[in-house]
Amino acid sequence: MSDPAAPRGAARRRRLGGTNWPLTILLLLATLTVLAPLYVTLSMAFKTSEQAVDGEAFALPAPFNPQSFAVAWELTRFPVSFGISLAVAAITVVLTLFLSSLAAYAIVRNWDRRLFRWSLFYLLAALFLPFPVVALPQIQLTAMTGLDNPIGVGILHAMFQLSFSVLLYTAYLRSIPIELEESARIDGATTWQIFRRIILPLLGPMNATVGIFAFLASWNDFMLPSLITADPALQTLPVVQNIFQSQFGTNYNVAFASYLMAMAPTIIVYLIAQRWVISGITQGAVKH
Repeated sequence: MSDPAAPRGAARRRRLGGTNWPLTILLLLATLTVLAPLYVTLSMAFKTSEQAVDGEAFALPAPFNPQSFAVAWELTRFPVSFGISLAVAAITVVLTLFLSSLAAYAIVRNWDRRLFRWSLFYLLAALFLPFPVVALPQIQLTAMTGLDNPIGVGILHAMFQLSFSVLLYTAYLRSIPIELEESARIDGATTWQIFRRIILPLLGPMNATVGIFAFLASWNDFMLPSLITADPALQTLPVVQNIFQSQFGTNYNVAFASYLMAMAPTIIVYLIAQRWVISGITQGAVKH
């Protein structure tokens, strides 16, 4: 006598253990869209100037020419511009983590109060505000307050990250049981002590997620530092690299070497913290 559950079991095993070819092909195509530009960037950076303009972007470097990195290092004043970009990113990440976590904690734990509820809606509305609308007031205000420098750029980056970061923190904080805080209050802990000793350690995965997003947004940004920073000697690395689009427009091997050096910190940061990014997003999406 045949078992009716056998076909269902076989179908389930096929679904779980078999290869999902449409999804596999889609993922392979998505991987190619990342790896192909990365290969072109690497190969162009090690080519000579003559080979870089011969129209064969996928050809291997022949001869192998690492001299482009030395030229890019000198033209972009790499240590100075790299240090300025790093300082701006550090200001952005620290301010974003501190302000967003505090704001989200206050909103979530006072959600029954209208002021805090509407505060979240107000912050979310800023997500839909186009940057060109606020660009001119920002330039005028930073010039009036003496913040037309990398410090002002870092502060503005943090303000722009505030809406999205508070949204992530609020979703994550709702998954933390309120009983933990009630027990601490019975023992006499204040709100600040509860946040610093209980909530902040539990926010580790989300801190990594928000920090990564804030770092990438600050490190790769061209528009804001180019508009805000008045002194050309204090420009960030992406703005300094703009010289390859004008004066050195045909020197592609040097330009790609510079882009590769600028890209290295973002790859390192992501490789170190990517597991916390994934766990932070998934834990914030699950309601316990």
